[in-house]
Amino acid sequence: MSQPAAATGPTAADEVVDICRDLIRIDTSNYGDNEGPGERAAAEYTAGLLSDVGLDPVLYESSPGRANVVVRLPGADPSRPALVLHGHLDVVPARAEDWTVDPFAGHEDETLLWGRGAVDMKDMDAMILSVVRQMAREGRRPARDVVVAMFADEEAGGTYGARWSVDHRPELFEGATEAISEVGGFSVEVGGRRAYLLQTAEKGLSWLRLVAGGRAGHGSQVTPDNAVTHLAEAVARIGRHSWPLQLTPTVRALLEGVADLTGLPFDEEDEAGIDALVAALGSAGRFVGATLRHTSNPSQLTAGYKANVIPGEAVGVVDGRFLPGHEDEFRATIAELAGPHVRIEHVHHDVALEAPTSGALVDAMTDALLAEDPGAAVLPYTLSGGTDNKSLSLLGITGYGFAPLRLPADLDFAGMFHGVDERVSTDALRFGTRVLDRLLATC
Repeated sequence: MSQPAAATGPTAADEVVDICRDLIRIDTSNYGDNEGPGERAAAEYTAGLLSDVGLDPVLYESSPGRANVVVRLPGADPSRPALVLHGHLDVVPARAEDWTVDPFAGHEDETLLWGRGAVDMKDMDAMILSVVRQMAREGRRPARDVVVAMFADEEAGGTYGARWSVDHRPELFEGATEAISEVGGFSVEVGGRRAYLLQTAEKGLSWLRLVAGGRAGHGSQVTPDNAVTHLAEAVARIGRHSWPLQLTPTVRALLEGVADLTGLPFDEEDEAGIDALVAALGSAGRFVGATLRHTSNPSQLTAGYKANVIPGEAVGVVDGRFLPGHEDEFRATIAELAGPHVRIEHVHHDVALEAPTSGALVDAMTDALLAEDPGAAVLPYTLSGGTDNKSLSLLGITGYGFAPLRLPADLDFAGMFHGVDERVSTDALRFGTRVLDRLLATC
């Protein structure tokens, strides 16, 4: 890689912590159902940072206060397909009384920046913005066109963010074939060696409403057709169902890599051995362990209004996550477990994704990481949750998770997502800017 031109202002590493802190201090809590403060203030701050260095961002709302920002950076080779580099501006809510510090104060100690969004995902937003600003100040172009997008509403499925943008502003992503976003590129310790988990797949999402009908009546009567009983039995069957182990290509590649690093055996038929490989990933095993099979977790129940009145309807909600390539069998099994007395409705559904674990972009991400951390390993993995890459996939864009962070070995990174006392290493933020800068120059 050629050496960058001399900087004419602060570098990305100089700015990234301040930008992340500023974003954390803008409360963008997403309560779902289009409730909350919205992302407008954060979008205006973001657009201002881009405008300050001579870029021309587009800021648009999908609903009052639900703002998105997109800007295109011309590449050195405009004939190549564009890359989308995207983040989301919203965060899940946080209750101040549960935290050690104010979750929206952007508290910084000697090594860590605390606050809601510190890892999900205002850290990556700040890394993107600081790198783009440095490139613009220095007059450097990325290797190809890069579309930078900061979306609203990711934490509630992207209805007012990425999905709305894909449906109503697809021209902003014209010519793009690949995308990079959150929950990948972070480090873990495996077998005494640092490894970075590159997200190449994510499970599909199926939030289901179970509606059980029955005969309403007096609570003292014999009522075999009881809606609450029908629902309770269905919820118990679904919640207790033991989904079989199914190793998708990405999960298999990850486990083979962990086996190489640790010397542990890998046998697809040995569930105990697979569990040992997952445990070797430390806290990141919580992400990985949920990608070995489908999951179906009951999360809500509603029925009745008085102790002596048998309701005619009872409702439950299940959070289902299915493996890439196996949605049909997941749906069929859920229907069988629900039984004949329960109607299934879709609350929210989104696709599963599985991208190639090799190729030019994967090689570029790997090279950028190893240039900053020689001797580390890079392994693919599947995310048990979901990202805005799901929405972009509707435009034929292949998405990866790559928010590069070299983390302290004792930081429970997986526990930071949607957790209490969310925090990120400030050194990791600076590391990420260096990796992203290398990546945009070469990919």
